[in-house]
Amino acid sequence: MAESIDALVEGCRRGKPAAQRGLYERLGYQLMGVCLRYCPSRAEAEDALQLTFVKIFTRLDQFQGQGPFEAWARRIAVTTSLNLWKQHQQRGPQLATEEAHDVHHPDGTPFDQLSADEVVRQINSLPPGYRTVLNLYAIEGYSHAEIGELLGISEGTSKSQLSRARHLLEQRLHRQAHIPHYHD
Repeated sequence: MAESIDALVEGCRRGKPAAQRGLYERLGYQLMGVCLRYCPSRAEAEDALQLTFVKIFTRLDQFQGQGPFEAWARRIAVTTSLNLWKQHQQRGPQLATEEAHDVHHPDGTPFDQLSADEVVRQINSLPPGYRTVLNLYAIEGYSHAEIGELLGISEGTSKSQLSRARHLLEQRLHRQAHIPHYHD
């Protein structure tokens, strides 16, 4: 029978390698999904995952048991991935951001023919800033104030980036589904 997260955490606090391996096996897949949402490549997501676990293991004394351990670990994965993303932005070529246009769609737009993989692919193709704010807000549940703090941007910029991400995503999904756009 698999050990509980609490038992694994306690084993990690006592420096037991088997507990560390167990915690990695239990949370690695989930946290890799978090890292993939924010890192520009799988290799960088793998780096972020490794750094996340290093931070988890070295900062266990900071986990006070207020809320689930998984949520605490997820927050570390998000901030670690965002920090790597920021480093990538600073050292790499600046990607041109696409300007989103207001999209007006007819009632009853049939997106049924789009697979989940196609939608995820479209989200992943958004400019990095848009994608990051969309993920933090819609998937991770952060407020615009928290996103601003995490990314070093204003709350208004976070709201603007989310709005543009939504419009651009909608536009791309319409195109993917071969649905005509209606402009006023």
